[in-house]
Order: sequence, then C-alpha cells, then structure tokens
Amino acid sequence: MLLEDRVAFITGAGSGIGAAGARALAAEGAFVVVSDRDLTAVKTVAATITERGQKAEAIHLDVTDDAALRGAIAAAAERHGRLDVLHSHAGYQVEGPLEDVAVSELDMSWALNVRAHFVAAQAALPAMRAQGKGSIIVTSSNSGVQYDRGMIAYATTKHASLAMTRQMAADYAQENIRFNALCPGFIDTPFNAGFETQMGGRHKLEEYVAETIPMGRFGTVEEIADGIVFLASDRSSFMTGAAFVIDGGECI
Repeated sequence: MLLEDRVAFITGAGSGIGAAGARALAAEGAFVVVSDRDLTAVKTVAATITERGQKAEAIHLDVTDDAALRGAIAAAAERHGRLDVLHSHAGYQVEGPLEDVAVSELDMSWALNVRAHFVAAQAALPAMRAQGKGSIIVTSSNSGVQYDRGMIAYATTKHASLAMTRQMAADYAQENIRFNALCPGFIDTPFNAGFETQMGGRHKLEEYVAETIPMGRFGTVEEIADGIVFLASDRSSFMTGAAFVIDGGECI
C-alpha cells in the first residue's frame, strides 16, 4: 500500500471531497485523523473507514479557531508519533460580484480559504521537519487558475491560496516538505450551492457543465480522491509547488 504506517490529518472531512480523500488515504494504509465542525458527519466518515478494517479517528474542529487548529494538529502528531500528510481542505464559497458581496463575506472567505491553510501548515511543520519529510496539500480550486464571473470573493481567495502554497513550496523544498495545491473543477457536491444560486438553479448549472466543460460532465469525489492519494504519496515525490488541476478541461 502506498501510505502504510503513515499518518494523515484532514480538515473539512465531514462530506464531499474531504470525506472521499480520507477514505482513499485510509484504503492505502494511512491512519487518518478526520476533522470537521460537524462532529456527527465526521464520526460517520471515521466509522465507515474503521468498519472496513482501516484506521481513523474523528475530531470536532472549527478551522477559524487558530488555537484549536494548531492544537489539534500538534496533538495528532504527538498522539501518533508522526505526521506525514496534511490535507487542509475546509473552505467557503460565496457568490456575487464586487457590489453584492459584503465585507464580512469576503473576510469569511479569506479566513477559511487562505488563513486557515496558513495556520494549519504552520502547525504541521514541526513534526514534518523532525521526520525529514512531509506532504501538505492545500485545496484551492480551478478558480485559482482562472476567473469565474460574479465570484469575486471565491476567485480572489482561491488565487491567494495557490500563490501561498507555491511560496511555501519554494521555502521548504530543501527540507523535503512538499506543498501542492489541489485544484478541482465542478465536482457534484453540495459545495456548488453558490454556483447554483448564481446561475439560476440546478438545471442551469447542469447546462453550464454540459456545454462548457470539455469532458461534458461533473467530476466525482472519487476522481479527486485519487489525486489526493497521488499528492500524499511518494508517487509525487519530485512534485512541489504545483497547481494540480482536475477539472475535465474547464480551464483550458
């Protein structure tokens, strides 16, 4: 297995991509610490994993609480004796152009889509440095490599998270701590609610996907999870600072 005896910490793991990534990492042998502000949801994810004979534990975590986020990551590394993978995934989407987005909504976008990744990465560094390697995966978006009309808060913060990930990659490459940005396109999860609202409903979003994405469909969480496993494992050992885009060709 690609991740046998390794420890992975995932934020935003209660549903969607975060949950699918956790399941995929566990299937490759990792002990996964799954966290989310919805404790019931993340307990369900962990139970699904352990019922398969794989290893997981669930914790409640609000990533906008700096102290809680730092403490949870440090405690996981201490509890399990190492930390090999951090998938900082929790995020926030608000739709609207400049005049329709409140400053408070921009602030929340920044807190979840940039600041929380920064704090999580800081917290993971000591354990990874001590063991001489690690993989940190930051969820950006294909909105971080293109511009979505009427999505100023989302696109701005996703570009920022990608830039930050590349800067961290440059700063820590010599320590063999890798930073890569996961950039999904339209994946069929509830996270698309903002885009649905912006486009005028589910049917309009489906029309957009069919007409605009070259592959003509949504991606699945399992397809993104395969990318997460790749970034977490030694299969990507010479890869850092990448925008790993999985979007059916939307951004080309």
